[in-house]
Amino acid sequence: MSSNSNASSSTPTLPMEALTAYLRAQGLAGDEPLKVSVLAGGQSNPTFRIDAGGDRQYVLRKKPPGTLIASAHAIDREFRVMKALADTGVPVPKMLAYCEDDSLIGTPFYIMQFLQGRVFMDQGLPGLSNAERTQIYREMNRVIAALHAVDYKAVGLHDYGKEGNYVGRQIARWTRQCKESTLPVNDSMHKLMEWLPANLPEGDETTLVHGDYRLDNLIFHPTEPRVIGVLDWELSTLGHPLADLSYQCMGWRIPHDLWRGIGGLDLAQLGIPSEAEYVKWYSDATGRNAAGHWDFYIAYNLFRMAAILHGIAQRAADGNATADDAVETGRKAGPLADLGWEAAERFEAQQKRNKEN
Repeated sequence: MSSNSNASSSTPTLPMEALTAYLRAQGLAGDEPLKVSVLAGGQSNPTFRIDAGGDRQYVLRKKPPGTLIASAHAIDREFRVMKALADTGVPVPKMLAYCEDDSLIGTPFYIMQFLQGRVFMDQGLPGLSNAERTQIYREMNRVIAALHAVDYKAVGLHDYGKEGNYVGRQIARWTRQCKESTLPVNDSMHKLMEWLPANLPEGDETTLVHGDYRLDNLIFHPTEPRVIGVLDWELSTLGHPLADLSYQCMGWRIPHDLWRGIGGLDLAQLGIPSEAEYVKWYSDATGRNAAGHWDFYIAYNLFRMAAILHGIAQRAADGNATADDAVETGRKAGPLADLGWEAAERFEAQQKRNKEN
């Protein structure tokens, strides 16, 4: 995690004696008492920074307590994929230990290297120069292209997910989660649940996908525009690379004052590439035609993100939310679904124009 992640002032709810004994048994701690702080940021798996003395700085990530949605909070998958990527072109922290014994600290957890670097929460990158903003976006693009170039079979991830029909399966999964929720969804969400499976693009491809690739899940070098760690692999699997890319590109569609977006900003004045330019960088790097069914993938991802936020709202209602702002975050599901339906209408309009021409 980052040196400038904000630490919570609350006392970590970890059984220190058991954790200390475990780390010592793994050769990760000596006689010094552990210093533990809560790392803020993230709606899902509780994450802690551990100082075991000297250069022994770690991050502990665990499942949240309480009743959980099936297949959610998959820290075992996070550990597995980052360990597999250790010797590839995708920068990840070093994985140090995984413990599936939930009797030790209450849930399974893993220990990984603490990375000293920068995390940018605002995609507008305030405080940086135009040249630095361009370099940051270039680097994000380079890393996701590198991820989609990984030979997942060669690194032992051949069974990490199902090959083929990733988008169709994702639509079904998030639709099912929304329908099982006790909280209502808005009209746009209902429309997208019907429209998306009926308009799946032809053609398919399978690569390793992150599932949550965005600026604030990347740790940059303290002074260089270079990614030193990609984090939060909970939603990673085998899937369609353009679905992964368009997830990040939702930021261009989401208004800056709504949630994590750069929509409405003067991108040229800031040195930030346009959405089309960013997609072209990726196409040039990978040889993929990313623009073909672009608005469908944007609509799909806005639907998926809305479903994820709806799930956060559900956890808040159930009393299992990790972050203090879970209720407010969950309220953004409806506006994102509205943006998703707008993208679906743009896609249909473009398809109609294509047929007329």
